[in-house]
Amino acid sequence: MIASQAARNIVGKLLEHGHQAYFVGGCVRDLLLSLEPTDYDIATSAAPDEVMNIFPRTFEVGAHFGVVLIPAASVVSAGEVEISRLVSASEDEIIQVATFRSDGPYADGRRPQQVTFTSSAEEDVQRRDFTINGLLLDPENGEVHDFVGGRADLDARILRTIGDPRARFGEDRLRMLRAIRFAARLGFEVAPETMAAIRESAAGINQVSKERVREELVKMLTEGQAAAAFALLDTSGLLREVLPEVAAMRGVQQPPQFHPEGDVFVHTLMMLGMLPAGAPATLAMGVLLHDVGKPPTFRVAPDRIRFDGHVGVGVKMAEEICKRLRFSNGDTAQILALVANHMRFADVKKMKDSTFKRFLRLPRFDEHLDLHRMDCLSSHGKLEFFDFVKERRAALPHEEIHPGPLLSGNDLMAAGYPAGPRFKEILAAVEDAQLEGRINSRSDALEFVADVFRLDKTD
Repeated sequence: MIASQAARNIVGKLLEHGHQAYFVGGCVRDLLLSLEPTDYDIATSAAPDEVMNIFPRTFEVGAHFGVVLIPAASVVSAGEVEISRLVSASEDEIIQVATFRSDGPYADGRRPQQVTFTSSAEEDVQRRDFTINGLLLDPENGEVHDFVGGRADLDARILRTIGDPRARFGEDRLRMLRAIRFAARLGFEVAPETMAAIRESAAGINQVSKERVREELVKMLTEGQAAAAFALLDTSGLLREVLPEVAAMRGVQQPPQFHPEGDVFVHTLMMLGMLPAGAPATLAMGVLLHDVGKPPTFRVAPDRIRFDGHVGVGVKMAEEICKRLRFSNGDTAQILALVANHMRFADVKKMKDSTFKRFLRLPRFDEHLDLHRMDCLSSHGKLEFFDFVKERRAALPHEEIHPGPLLSGNDLMAAGYPAGPRFKEILAAVEDAQLEGRINSRSDALEFVADVFRLDKTD
């Protein structure tokens, strides 16, 4: 990762020009915890225009708030890193350089109305969110400057706001979700006064844009501690604000013969606990929402608890959630497919060859397999259908699952069939017969159509 060397070079250059400069925020926290930082932020006494004068390639995004972005590759030489790493470095590797500042009032629960630049590093860290993110590191000598008690909280594994938690969350409501995410990812306890403030302020999360909420939720789901994050979301009161449909799962009992683990929420948390760090966001959302239709379809029948039609109801609910959280059309389609198909594995041994092969052709089928595996391991524990699908899929040649078409619409017209909406039905029937091995050539296909659809010529 060239970002580390780039950040060191930026600090060195700022120091050469007589400015103060430090690593700040999450990178310092992670380095002190012996973790690999995902990015590097720098705090400096240099004003934004001074930073831009020193570094030839910058982006002025946020400059009026004192923030300048510098591409990492622009400040690292080939002699400092492997040339292959430098060449492959993307423009996504960006170093954020922020001028020391104090913030004015926050009117929208997101950004200060005005900022005042300062030369004081201590004043700058007082505006930040959590003590463990308020540490400054001098990369030149390794000295850590702690004005907020962050080292003690790191050692005690406690997440605490800097100053009054109600004031911090009033300034930026998203900090409540970030508190949950950091605590879950790091395995920290949320300080009692910080958690109390989140519970009191939870409804304020609705002031935050849905895109920003989505980004935090996706990070919670894909950083490797999704179960811990969603358990904390629930106890903090934030879950019922951002995903009331998921909060409604708590206490919804399931038939013990199939779900000895407990209610729908417990089952979902167990599945979330199996998501590895770096899991696809669509799979993670599919896991979260696969049983979202169970609470509204719960009923106690004479024989057992039932959830009639929960898949169809769940797809509609998941669609509304994805729309509300502004997921892309492509991601939404995959999430809905995961919800819609998660119960189909129970039928795989009874499927016709054509149906089974079409099932395997679902986009990103490995996500369907992973969801089913976690679903089983979080309930009855039986992997019979999972193993069946994996073994049969491995035994099927690619061309048998994805055969080339034997006929086209032009072939049907050449054979005398009138163009129309039935072409889709005819071609689908031809493909079914092909997938089932009943026909293998164009002549077979034409003979099949003439036999099965012979009356269509007179339509």
